[in-house]
Amino acid sequence: MTAHHDPAPSGWIRRLTPDRAHPPASSARTIAEATDRLGSRPVAWAVEVGDELARVITREVPELGGGQAPFETLRMGTEAATLRALLLLADPAADRAVPEESLLGDREFARRRLGLDKVLRGIRVAHAALTQALMAACQERTAPSERAEQFRRISELLFGFMDEFSSRMTAEYLAEHDRWLASGAVAREEAVRAILDGQPVREESARELLAYRLAGRHLAVVAWCDSPTADTAADLQRTAAELLHLRGCSSVLVLPVGRTTLWAWGEPHTSLPPAAPGEYPYPDGFRFAFGSVRQGVPGFRQSHEDAQHAARVVRLNPRGTGSAVDYPDIALPALLCADLPALRRFVGDELGALAADNPHAEQLRRTLRLYLRNERSLMAAAAQLHVARNTVTYRVKRAQELLGHDPASRLPEAMAALEAARVLGPAVLRPGGTGPQDDPSRHS
Repeated sequence: MTAHHDPAPSGWIRRLTPDRAHPPASSARTIAEATDRLGSRPVAWAVEVGDELARVITREVPELGGGQAPFETLRMGTEAATLRALLLLADPAADRAVPEESLLGDREFARRRLGLDKVLRGIRVAHAALTQALMAACQERTAPSERAEQFRRISELLFGFMDEFSSRMTAEYLAEHDRWLASGAVAREEAVRAILDGQPVREESARELLAYRLAGRHLAVVAWCDSPTADTAADLQRTAAELLHLRGCSSVLVLPVGRTTLWAWGEPHTSLPPAAPGEYPYPDGFRFAFGSVRQGVPGFRQSHEDAQHAARVVRLNPRGTGSAVDYPDIALPALLCADLPALRRFVGDELGALAADNPHAEQLRRTLRLYLRNERSLMAAAAQLHVARNTVTYRVKRAQELLGHDPASRLPEAMAALEAARVLGPAVLRPGGTGPQDDPSRHS
């Protein structure tokens, strides 16, 4: 790229352009304010660099990651810090305060009991990566005679900003840790974890501490958010409690696990049927994995384990499971995916060419699964699929050709493989180019 001479000392910042578009992780207000002062392309560049910084940090300090939601929280902080650095380079008199988005992640690190040394190491890693990105961008967009001065400005401003950033993050981490201890959250979390670990528990003492009865029946839920915002924690807790009440639970225990994940339990009322949730307006990006209803202290633990298994299924195939999933509905795939590589081999061995991840193979698998579940009734399968009987006949014949054998000869294995493919989708299927491409709908 040709270098340009800028009359302003940091005019090159306003010509920053991203290589790839990324959705912002910061609040709309933060993005709008930065765009007003820098322009849309430098802001998009900062969003891209913020994403890369988050990836570098999780690679160098894996403890700060932990899944998609924690990564998005981290990305929110690195993106906001990158935007603040650009604003300072464009105007050294700009506000040097640590962005609120960065503090949100810092508070989550404290609640997740991650050591302050790891948080500070993550800041050092981000400082080095951001300095490198800015130096490279500056070199590409400034004349050789200007570079030494611009490099000096980048080094001084970024060092000062990161020094203040580290101090503020340290203070916020310690304050959040103290608030967390004072709130009683530590005692509640330790009591819950002791129950989940199978340790002996005094039910009356636990009931007083948790404000929740352990002797009754339990329905557990694991909830999380894939795209966290500043209000995620409160919204997630409120929604989880509402869903448990909709399912007939009287008392509810909610335990935040970081800012973007929570565990919850409800006590289903024995005399009233649960209300149907219907078309509940799930907030965008929220996920809920419910366990089975279980009894007593062992049931408290077992329902949570069920919910964790269901959550694993959702994370393996989020597009195929919706916002909420119940363990009883996906129990078989949840058990089978405990050894995912072995399950992939099993599905491939049982389904052959039908294990391809493309719409035509999926159509054949669905037809064959319903045909077998209805005791090989063409009429019943056609009614459930809302197609003609001849269409089902063709699809079943085509599926059997691709299998290479009559699935009735290995009915339990075939049904298990078809169910795993239905629920887990791409997690256990082969890429779409290695399967049937014929469109069976034309044979109706």
